[in-house]
Amino acid sequence: MIPISLLILSLLLSCGGAILSLLLKTREGDVRLSTSVIGAAAALAGLGSGLAAIAGPTRVLDAAGPYPFAHFVLRLDPLAGLMITVISLLSLVAWVYGFAYVREYAGRGIGAMAFFMNAFIASMMLVVAADNGFWFLIFFEMMSLASYFLVIFDQDDEAVGAGFLYFLVAHGGSVLIMAAFFLMANQAGSFDFAAFRAHPLPAPLDSVAFLLAFVGFGAKAGMIPLHIWLPRAHPAAPSHASALMSGVMIKIGIFGIVKVGIDLLGASAGPSMLGWGLLVLAFGAVSSVLGVVYALAEHDIKKLLAYHSVENIGIILLGVGVGMIGMALHQPVLAVLGLMAGLYHLLNHAVFKGLLFLGAGSTIFRMHTKDMEKMGGLARNMPWTALSFLVGALAISAIPPLNGFVSEWYTYQALFAAALNGTPLVAFAAPIAAVMLALTGALAVMCFVKAYGIMFAGAPRSHHAEEAREAPFAMVAGMVMLAVACVVLGLFAPLIAPVMGRIAASTIGVAPVTLAVGATLLPGDPQQATLSTPLIAILLLALATLPIALKAVFSSRRGVTRRAAAPWAAGYLPDSHMPATAGSFAQPIRMFFAPLYTMRRTIAGRWTGVALGFERVITLARRTEPLADRALIAPIGEAVDAGGKWLQVIQGGDFRIYCLYIVAALIALLALAV
Repeated sequence: MIPISLLILSLLLSCGGAILSLLLKTREGDVRLSTSVIGAAAALAGLGSGLAAIAGPTRVLDAAGPYPFAHFVLRLDPLAGLMITVISLLSLVAWVYGFAYVREYAGRGIGAMAFFMNAFIASMMLVVAADNGFWFLIFFEMMSLASYFLVIFDQDDEAVGAGFLYFLVAHGGSVLIMAAFFLMANQAGSFDFAAFRAHPLPAPLDSVAFLLAFVGFGAKAGMIPLHIWLPRAHPAAPSHASALMSGVMIKIGIFGIVKVGIDLLGASAGPSMLGWGLLVLAFGAVSSVLGVVYALAEHDIKKLLAYHSVENIGIILLGVGVGMIGMALHQPVLAVLGLMAGLYHLLNHAVFKGLLFLGAGSTIFRMHTKDMEKMGGLARNMPWTALSFLVGALAISAIPPLNGFVSEWYTYQALFAAALNGTPLVAFAAPIAAVMLALTGALAVMCFVKAYGIMFAGAPRSHHAEEAREAPFAMVAGMVMLAVACVVLGLFAPLIAPVMGRIAASTIGVAPVTLAVGATLLPGDPQQATLSTPLIAILLLALATLPIALKAVFSSRRGVTRRAAAPWAAGYLPDSHMPATAGSFAQPIRMFFAPLYTMRRTIAGRWTGVALGFERVITLARRTEPLADRALIAPIGEAVDAGGKWLQVIQGGDFRIYCLYIVAALIALLALAV
């Protein structure tokens, strides 16, 4: 029971940190230190719990609940262990980073921020460990509420508006998830997930339940077209909270889709599973392309990163979709390969997207703006931030040998295997998805060339950029931790891929598949493809050092001369307006994909209309509610008040009058008796 014991310890530390942050709310320095230390300790305990759950057998804690249907059940299987590991890793980095970062919020309620951070992290862990539908929904709601208060923490119009939209979409999704659970509970006679597994839904109710859960969890994941809250909510939250929301929270949506579609319904889905897999594949392909297309048009660095979360959710869904197709076709190798690719990218995206959000937070910390157009040249003054951001940019662009490249390579191999071994419909859909993934990769490279070049290269574009200095040590340490993780998850992929494969196989319920031999990666079949990230790293290192060595050899044979001259700009004197801007860089893409941007504005307008309509309903309810008071309750209250005032007349305070009342009462009683 070591995994569950460590999980409970982590939860207790998070609760203790939350309470302590409120008790010390007036002493912000103590809050920063104590909550960072306790939060880091809770994250380490959670990390131990997650790793133990991945390595060991499934552990279950079943305790009595307040109601017969609400057993408090925690289940730590390898999939839950992976999610707890991801949550804990990002939480550890967020607490380290936040120790210095929250100084930006001095005098604005650091204690409240720490409280909601602790509640947010603890609720995410409980969501992935809960094995009862009632408690799952309770913890899911806690997670949504805690993250909502982090989104609106700045309390400006933009933050409050973003929080309201997030609140609306999140709770709409919760209602759909609740409906799916009610369908399964009605069939099983219990809200325990074990009963859901033992009493599967018949067709077509199983497809209805899956569609409800898919849309509900898809809203939390931010897939197209339910993504509209994401590019508004993530930029509004504090940067270390944004890293957790983008790196971890939206993955709870992916976890929910896998949990319902594969774990709870997958064993008996039969022919329905093929349609589910194709649906997930289609939404994944569309989300990946549109996410990066929309990101290219952004000047706000946090909005740009938020749209890339939509893109990468799409890539993860591609892998999950192939895994479900493999289950439907009774091809365990394809099923494990697809789901493993999705889960590996889930882990990788958490790491490099967390890194990018923290890097963006460091630049905003010094620049006091999210607009990339006002940055430029920051690599000179913020070298560690620039280097860390560069590692994250290379990783998210799938440049070898970093982690993003490995998981996308497995996703390609899963799509190729599906095209070769699937039904005619699958053979038609999988290559299209692969082409869309390739387009996504190319546009992602372009987007991060723009982001890094505009922010860190070239000349400073503002006074703040000229005067910027490196972020505090704690913030740099957090970024470096994730940058190292990006390198480790890529270089040591031959050791990590088999572990991810075992998690996927355990979730599906089949035997593990060979995904690595020695230092070589392979997609279950060495005849299909092989890859060695250590060898790629050696070759790239040699490619970088060989020109330097040759230059050193030949330069030693003759005198070295350096020619200095004024920069040449095609006959014009250099001007500050000549360097590329974020807008000019993306202009060709904006012209090419103009219909997609029009569609985005239309969808955003409709969601805004929904939000405004909801606000009007609230206003109408606020005006309607007093009508009953005025028509019914107010007259009764006025009558009682008038009666009380009349009765006050007979209470004159004269003792003789009171005696007269007593005598009169006695006479009346005697008369009644006679």
